[in-house]
Amino acid sequence: MDIKAKSLLKIHIGVLLFGGTGLFGRFVSVPAPLITFGRVVFSSISFFAFFKIKHIDIRLDSLKEYLLIIFTGAVLALHWSAFYQSVKVSTVAIALITFATYPIFVTFAEPAMFHEKLKKKDLLCSIIMFIGVIIIVPEFHLANTMTLGIAWGMLSSFTWSFISLINRIFALKYQGAVVAFYEQCTAAVVLAPLFFYLRPALCVKDVCLLALLGVVFTGLAHSLVISGMKVVRAQTTGIISSLETPYGIIYAALLLGEIPTFKELLGGAIILLTAFYSTVLSKKEN
Repeated sequence: MDIKAKSLLKIHIGVLLFGGTGLFGRFVSVPAPLITFGRVVFSSISFFAFFKIKHIDIRLDSLKEYLLIIFTGAVLALHWSAFYQSVKVSTVAIALITFATYPIFVTFAEPAMFHEKLKKKDLLCSIIMFIGVIIIVPEFHLANTMTLGIAWGMLSSFTWSFISLINRIFALKYQGAVVAFYEQCTAAVVLAPLFFYLRPALCVKDVCLLALLGVVFTGLAHSLVISGMKVVRAQTTGIISSLETPYGIIYAALLLGEIPTFKELLGGAIILLTAFYSTVLSKKEN
């Protein structure tokens, strides 16, 4: 197997692992913020061990960058907590589909942050994706758990749009793993008081699952994708990454028996195909 084939395989395995993260919202019995806490604690440890083994310098250049990445890490704590709360009150499919709408928020925030012109095609894609969300909403009332799950999923989507834009700044100077390490360490610190306040009765199964989520499905998955990107084009990586949502839905159907409804599949298809089209089109323009 040549080096490009190996790199593509690494990215596919990494995305395949990322697709399974939503399952832990069902498998682990503790509240959503504590799932996030366990995830970032174990992933931070795995990243730190990786840096030590590889002798990677993880220092940032300025205090301003440290403050910005710490703030972004705090937002990450909210992002993953909202995502797992969406899984807990609705389904894995709802959480993943609504999370995939983050380009809607990026469309309006990115031009403001980077002084870029709002493009008509991006606006049109955002409108189409929003229509996809409307289709999957069963009723506009938070008493409906599916609607509540969509609301939490949209909060997860909104916060991720902010994180992705800030990461665009850091990506110009630092490895993705270094950025992820600082953000996830911060998220662990932010959520630590909640862990000690709630004092959850963690069983051995929960601890093992959280370690698996943090080390394999987060740390290892992230490292595989970053390693593969050294050879594979960013456009190809972006297209492969779009498989995360269908992977997660398939996992949930097979392992949890969560079969999406026709409206969820229709709305999800509109959202995912629009996001896929937008990704391919934007890469062609660069």
